[in-house]
Amino acid sequence: MRATMGAARSRAARPSTATTAAPVGQLDRLVDAFGIDTVLLATVDAQGRLKGKEFDAAGFVRRLRSGALSPEMCGYVLGTDLSMTPAQTGPFSWQSGFGDVALLPDLRRARVLPWLPSTALVLAEPNSGGYPHPLAPGTVLAEELARLAERGVVPAVGIESEFVLYEGTARDAAVAGWRGLRPAVWDSRDYALDSPAPVREFSRRLRQVLAAAGMPVEAVKGEGAPGQVEVTFPYGEALEACEQHVLFKHAAKTVADDAGLTASFMAAPSTSVGSGLHLHVSLVDFDGRPVLAADPADGIELSELGEQAVAGLLAVLPQVAPMWAPYVNSYKRLADHSFAPARLAWGRDNRTCAVRVVGHGRSLRLEVRLPGADANPMLALAAALAGIRHGMEAGLKPPPAVSGDAYEHPDASLVPQSLEEAVGTFETSAAAGELLAEPVVAHLARVARMDLEHHASRVTDAEVERGLAQV
Repeated sequence: MRATMGAARSRAARPSTATTAAPVGQLDRLVDAFGIDTVLLATVDAQGRLKGKEFDAAGFVRRLRSGALSPEMCGYVLGTDLSMTPAQTGPFSWQSGFGDVALLPDLRRARVLPWLPSTALVLAEPNSGGYPHPLAPGTVLAEELARLAERGVVPAVGIESEFVLYEGTARDAAVAGWRGLRPAVWDSRDYALDSPAPVREFSRRLRQVLAAAGMPVEAVKGEGAPGQVEVTFPYGEALEACEQHVLFKHAAKTVADDAGLTASFMAAPSTSVGSGLHLHVSLVDFDGRPVLAADPADGIELSELGEQAVAGLLAVLPQVAPMWAPYVNSYKRLADHSFAPARLAWGRDNRTCAVRVVGHGRSLRLEVRLPGADANPMLALAAALAGIRHGMEAGLKPPPAVSGDAYEHPDASLVPQSLEEAVGTFETSAAAGELLAEPVVAHLARVARMDLEHHASRVTDAEVERGLAQV
């Protein structure tokens, strides 16, 4: 765990030290061993998507060896909305002139992408003056890891992601005006083992390519809504878990498209359907000892630090909601009795709560159930870790645990009800600015407001259906 702490500190607070020259041989071996002809050089944008450039593999390796490769990318990639609309103001905007951001390839983590033919991926770190760019999602997360390390704890993270499979490709849906989408399963197949053949084949292929990429899944299951699937990943180092989740989404979308399907990670792809991104977080000290669980002799489950972590999550997450619910659509998932949280409550193995304490003994962990499937896992996890750190630093105590239906619990506050409400709170929250730094808050709030602006003047099908003949 000491190595994990050091990695977080070096990424967040020190100049970038990774080089492109020393480990070129690793990429060269991949190119030779797997017949790679294409290298994707990519970083992760604010929405949690891979963005970058495509290179001829042999030419990419040759330029690396000669030192002739100094990759850059238009900085607007870090500051656009879902549809890549350029911002009007801010560091990545018309106002700024859209300058380039330097990319530092991390060749030590080059990997083959088995879901694309003869293709390897090299992730790159956005840089600013030789330091990790402070507004890049990976840097925001690394800062939180470094600050927790200063307090003597390291998180391990497991991610559960839900999404919905639809018949037809995304192009088919676009041609049809995004109407008539049909789930690949027509009814609820929660935990079922008799899914239709196309869904079974999709699941098998997805598991195969992820395993071949060194990212074996823990389990795949049908979820409650028609066509809904849940994929669970094993515990791992926090930044790696988030990067692997980004690659998983890329793989799921590609495998689905190859099968004539669409994998949608919208938080609420249709009325009464919600897909979540559940973050399972445990904490250990530098010797690998779990710190969330109390000593069995104490007769309680959560340690003092564990209680502080829960209290911090409940206090901070509603103030930084655009980090885990970034779109107008995100808030339509957070509905009453939807299996998505509607109130800021916590409980023991209670799926009606925003924070669920689960596991036993050394495996005791916190499941943060607020983020939707549309969240950037790096930013959602950074928000959760900031909350945990705040709880530790302030010595907070949580309210009583909820043992019944948290949706009906009158003492628990409601989660934010809309993106507009959430951004307003985010921008004015002293805690958000102190925990995350004002430039990060301003940047993420600006991106969120672009989604609000996109929807503000658009007439929806629901408005027409409700008002055309009645108004």
